[in-house]
Amino acid sequence: MTLHHALRGVRKAPPIPPAIAVAHDSSPFVTAYPWSGSGFGTKFTDPATLPTGTGNGVAFTASGDAIAVAHVSSPFVTAYPWSASGFGTKFANPATLPTGPGYGVAFTASGNAIAVAHVSSPFVTAYPWSASGFGTKFSNPSTLPTDTGVGVAFTASGNAIAVAHVSSPFVTAYPWSGSGFGTKFSNPSTLPTDTGLGVAFTAAGNAIAVAHGSSPFVTTYPWSGSGFGTKFANPATLPTDTGWGAAFTAAGNAIAVAHASSPFVTAYPWSGSGFGTKFANPATLPAAYTSRGAAFTASGDAIAVAHDKSTFVTAYPWSGSGFGTKFTDPATLPTGPGNGVAFLGG
Repeated sequence: MTLHHALRGVRKAPPIPPAIAVAHDSSPFVTAYPWSGSGFGTKFTDPATLPTGTGNGVAFTASGDAIAVAHVSSPFVTAYPWSASGFGTKFANPATLPTGPGYGVAFTASGNAIAVAHVSSPFVTAYPWSASGFGTKFSNPSTLPTDTGVGVAFTASGNAIAVAHVSSPFVTAYPWSGSGFGTKFSNPSTLPTDTGLGVAFTAAGNAIAVAHGSSPFVTTYPWSGSGFGTKFANPATLPTDTGWGAAFTAAGNAIAVAHASSPFVTAYPWSGSGFGTKFANPATLPAAYTSRGAAFTASGDAIAVAHDKSTFVTAYPWSGSGFGTKFTDPATLPTGPGNGVAFLGG
């Protein structure tokens, strides 16, 4: 039998369509929708077993076969299979739970590990990940973050992990491998100025951004196999208040910061030189006192912001010119203030 004939009966699984998920206050604590060029689709059915409290962070695997929510009540992280139909039956909780309320969650791009940033030492907890869910917890890093972990991110290549946290140095990063955490990278020579609340790497892994509590509200550095480089210059026009989340486009040509105070989201061109001239604010701002999360689609044609006043999530087309005309709000809104947002594909 030829290879061609042998493969005729093998059917490749269709790709999982784009989606958007919001972690939020109030049951069901996570709300998800199909996503298209037209914006939000009809809300997916809530998971049969809900997260146990306020959802603070949400993440999809890159392949789209799972979704995880970091939340305030035990077990502090809850994960589900994901498909074109939405949430599947909840995975078993990890055998060793995070030690306190979960704030941030991230998968490696290859989908072989998951990390949770949380209250209480060790402040970040990581596990192998597979189609069966959580594996046996990785050993804690030998040098821990110094306080509550709020944001967590892996490089796309999966060779480093960073945690944004409450006390100085406000961001801590480690090499990452199949064995888990490596020896902590040296702190940046110029630290963020206050509590680290969100962290993101470029897809190319050549820069890292930290959203934080005091001016300039976002701090960025070159990133390499040696860790943090010399801080980039602050943007000429700063975000207006506490930075809660940061996101880069996959192409690495723009960065957005979700923050307190109007306009609640601020975006800039990004290049090897750092920040460009701030994009114009969206014509219709998020309805917020504070925006707590931002995310771009994989193709970079849309941006979403999670925020604390109804509608709790706001999305816009995105292009080289910046924000487009706001998408129509979802027909069924999240039930409470949005704390985190993530796209699958798109």
